[in-house]
Amino acid sequence: MKRDDTSCGTAGHRCDTAQAARPAVADGPPPVVFDLDRVCVRLGSVLALRDVCLRLHRGERVALVGANGSGKSTLLRLLHGLLEPTSGRIVRDAPARQAMLFQRPYMLRTSARNNVALGLWLAGMRWAEAQRRAAQALERVGLRDVATRNARTLSGGQQQRLALARAWASNPDVLLLDEPTASLDPRAQRDVESLVVQFATGADAPSGDAAVTLVFASHNLGQVKRLATRVLYLEQGRVLADLPVQAFFEGPLLRQRYPAAHFFVKGELNGRLPPRER
Repeated sequence: MKRDDTSCGTAGHRCDTAQAARPAVADGPPPVVFDLDRVCVRLGSVLALRDVCLRLHRGERVALVGANGSGKSTLLRLLHGLLEPTSGRIVRDAPARQAMLFQRPYMLRTSARNNVALGLWLAGMRWAEAQRRAAQALERVGLRDVATRNARTLSGGQQQRLALARAWASNPDVLLLDEPTASLDPRAQRDVESLVVQFATGADAPSGDAAVTLVFASHNLGQVKRLATRVLYLEQGRVLADLPVQAFFEGPLLRQRYPAAHFFVKGELNGRLPPRER
């Protein structure tokens, strides 16, 4: 695919992902799940992602942070295959099963149990087995008592847990979350966070598989600290910082290496915008 170097990226620039944050393991890094090479995505007249070079490994828990319009949701949709690059290249781990949760999950006009079972049935599972797996998933997220209720009558927190049940039942290798707790009250937020952590660590996975790869967008920096092992800071479609979570929140290091990300974090933590965004 021809690259449009006049509007995206710098001609002759090559990706260097060698220094990207990744899990430290004795036998080398885990397998790569996503590999992006100078990816640009144009949505109409808007260049939503610019020259993104990124490599994500199996088992990572990656947070995407940045202001509204920075490209977080676009990047998630690109990873999930809902969008393709306008230029550049993305390689996805073909065997990896994916699930994506949105801020406001779509609920079918049927029972909570059927909202889980129908997806499994459409994927080829026998209906009786799909119903059994759906009941197991609802039990897992604490929704057994509302299994027969119309899913659209559930609270926001219950609907988000139902969306997690649908994902858990499909046994994905990769879980993508777009602001999953943004519209929830604090108690519902804690419930969903707890389930996401258990999901990400592989606790009680249907098949007993290892931890899933988690990529999520969030404006809640406390949530980022609790859930992530790695943080990407995006601004105007570019990934400007890529650090392990502890290093990302170390003020001197972030200020020295990634001043734009430092101003963003400082503004978020102080409840005000960085100076240039006021």
